[in-house]
Amino acid sequence: MSYLALYRKYRPQSFDEVRGQDHIVTTLKNQMKTGRIGHAYLFCGTRGTGKTSVAKLFAKAVNCEAPIDGSPCGKCSICKSIDSSVSMNVTELDAASNNSVENIRDIIENAKYSPTEGKYKVFIIDEVHMLSTSAFNALLKTLEEPPGYVIFILATTEVHKIPITILSRCQRYDFKRITSDTIAACLSDLMKSEGIETEEKAMRYIARAADGSMRDAQSLLDQCIAFYIGQKLTYDKVLEVLGSVDVDVFARLLRHIIAGQAEGCMSVLDEVLATGRELTQFVNDFAGYLRNLLLAQSVDDPYEVLELSKENMELIVHEAKTVKPETIIRYISILSELSNRIRYASQKRLLIEVELIKMVRPETETNYEAILDRIRVLEEKLEHGIITVGNSQNDAVNDEAPVQDDLPDAETMAKALPEDIRNVAENWNLITGKVGGRDKLAATMLSDAIPNEESGKLKILFKDSLDVMTMTDKAEIGGVAQPSRIDILHDEIARFLGRDMEISVAVNDGSNVARKKDIRKLVKFNIKRTD
Repeated sequence: MSYLALYRKYRPQSFDEVRGQDHIVTTLKNQMKTGRIGHAYLFCGTRGTGKTSVAKLFAKAVNCEAPIDGSPCGKCSICKSIDSSVSMNVTELDAASNNSVENIRDIIENAKYSPTEGKYKVFIIDEVHMLSTSAFNALLKTLEEPPGYVIFILATTEVHKIPITILSRCQRYDFKRITSDTIAACLSDLMKSEGIETEEKAMRYIARAADGSMRDAQSLLDQCIAFYIGQKLTYDKVLEVLGSVDVDVFARLLRHIIAGQAEGCMSVLDEVLATGRELTQFVNDFAGYLRNLLLAQSVDDPYEVLELSKENMELIVHEAKTVKPETIIRYISILSELSNRIRYASQKRLLIEVELIKMVRPETETNYEAILDRIRVLEEKLEHGIITVGNSQNDAVNDEAPVQDDLPDAETMAKALPEDIRNVAENWNLITGKVGGRDKLAATMLSDAIPNEESGKLKILFKDSLDVMTMTDKAEIGGVAQPSRIDILHDEIARFLGRDMEISVAVNDGSNVARKKDIRKLVKFNIKRTD
């Protein structure tokens, strides 16, 4: 006899063997006992959580000659024929590859004839969300009023793609992701039945890697057994087969990222690749490691919450003290986005290298989390005395570029002329580009702003009050006062013109606003700077 995969060999044969879906099993068993059997069911949930297995069990139960406590006996001729996939009472359709209206019409035609044995004809349509619009329309009427001996069971992983007209005609059951504890216990029982010695730690790791899917866990276990046939299955062997990385590697990688050492990050990545690790799994595992750090910082008893060995738990708790939670959240966000893109990418290493550099250098981003990380880097540099602060009150503390000291003192600069506002407007993109070299967030907000004139001043109209606040707020880093972003703009305009120009800011309310091109028509007027 050919080899059966573990997930097929150990498919549940009764409702009592279904793991992790007690809320659904109890309901279906009660329906069996009371005879309150519906005509259409919708099973929703992620892959490998038992949707098809429960559908087949229910198909057996409603036709079983001698059900036991609502479950099929598994011994009568009908149960055996369904198990052997030769029963005329149960029809399965994979809508992923059979999604046309003709396929549904075949089912409708089949439904016209009563069962030759048993009580019900059961139609199981897997991945039902893949049906075409015309196929759904063809199914609709029969699904609403099927013959009394017909039951439809629709299964899907993407319930949001199913038309509301179909949803409203079905009893909906949501299959939950199965917990790691439940999966690990099931795998241990399965290994005892197979007569294979295992470490509990190995089973728990496979359970976590399966991400709530019993079928995925059994497939991963099958893979590990095949590689180490006849040997005890240990934690280290599971790591070897699944291409996973141990916690120590992630700890070293995180230290390089926090220290801003791109070269060290690339060295760790080279090490991971040299050992043949799968890069998609590496990204997911690194995100999981950071998640553990965040939990270790956030809960009262991390030893109770985190499912880790004692030595790994001690390392997690120690490393969690070295990094701020907002920094961890930023890293997790980057890795989550990377995980979505890397799965089908042809150059996975390139994507990972780019994202690691993004984590190392927060100045490459302008979102809120990146700005907090940039402040962290500046604070650390100031604390260790490795950053230069300019002498001029308008010089910016900036770790991205040398402090520019070619700006004359404001008191000695000539005042701007009326035509200078027009000149600034005509060269707005050039000036804001210079600002972007010192502060990318300021350049982004200025690109959406409108330079205007009012009462002899350059008045900049921003899209909302948040931009105004962000541009004008002053801050202190390490006890050192920083220029506002509007000060940075003032400096760049002064460098461009060689003159001192007064600037005011406001929110653009859309009323009688002169666009950039209209500033060229301004009449002459005196411009003064107010400090």
